[in-house]
Parts: sequence; C-alpha cells; structure tokens
Amino acid sequence: MDHCFYMREALVEARKAYALNEVPVGSVVVLNNLIIGRGHNLREVLSDASAHAEILALREAARHKGDWRLNEAAIYVTIEPCAMCAGALVQFRVQTLVYGARDLKAGAVDSGLNIVREPRFNHQVEVVSGVLEVECREIIQDFFRNLREK
Repeated sequence: MDHCFYMREALVEARKAYALNEVPVGSVVVLNNLIIGRGHNLREVLSDASAHAEILALREAARHKGDWRLNEAAIYVTIEPCAMCAGALVQFRVQTLVYGARDLKAGAVDSGLNIVREPRFNHQVEVVSGVLEVECREIIQDFFRNLREK
C-alpha cells in the first residue's frame, strides 16, 4: 500500500472539516487498494460527540462492505486516535491503523493508552505511525492557532 497516497486522501478529509470550523481530522478506510470509507470530524455540525472522522469512515466502510468486520482493511487517520476511536478500531476488527501525527493529550495508541494492542482484547490492530507527520501536525496547529487569534 502507498501510505503517503492514502494519507493525502485523509488530509483532503481533514481540510473539509477545517472549512466547517471543525477540528481538522480526516480519515479513509482502504480495502483491496480501494477507499471504501471517508470521514472528517462533524461533531459541531451534527451536535454528536461520536462524529469523529474515524467513526464516520468506519461506518461508511462497513455499509460499503455489507459487514461490520473490516478485518482486511486499513484505516488512515491524520492524528492518533482517541480512546473512543481506538476502541472502535478494535470493535470493527480493522487490520491496520496508519496515522500521521501523535496526539500527546488524547491519543490512545502510542501517547498514553495503548488500546489497539491490548492483549486482553480478542483483536489487536497493527500500527504504522508518522506518515506525513509534518503535514498532519501542521493542519491541527494552524487550526488552533487561528482559533486562539479570534
């Protein structure tokens, strides 16, 4: 898989969130080299705390596949998933998580918790981190810098 190609697609989704004044996180789900799910944060637009990029992309991918089990799929996310989203990756049985920038405050894969590799769960997720890290970090930093200036 071309990790940079798919992470750029996740960044396209993050820019959509940014344009809506949502925290700019984007995600795509890939199966057999095809994007079968896309998502970007819509918490404010939908008034839904669970409307994170990953959750929306996973739901779309499951609908596309006709099965909630995404055990051969990879998910690309611009920032390290939070606890809710990391748990969803386990529940959807995602094979691989590829993320861009770490989230030292809320990350639940490498920065604090390690939900996707928890040996007590019946499924663990492979992790690739740091793909297009600079670009993924910059969009988040730019968003919050602009927010503080307003």
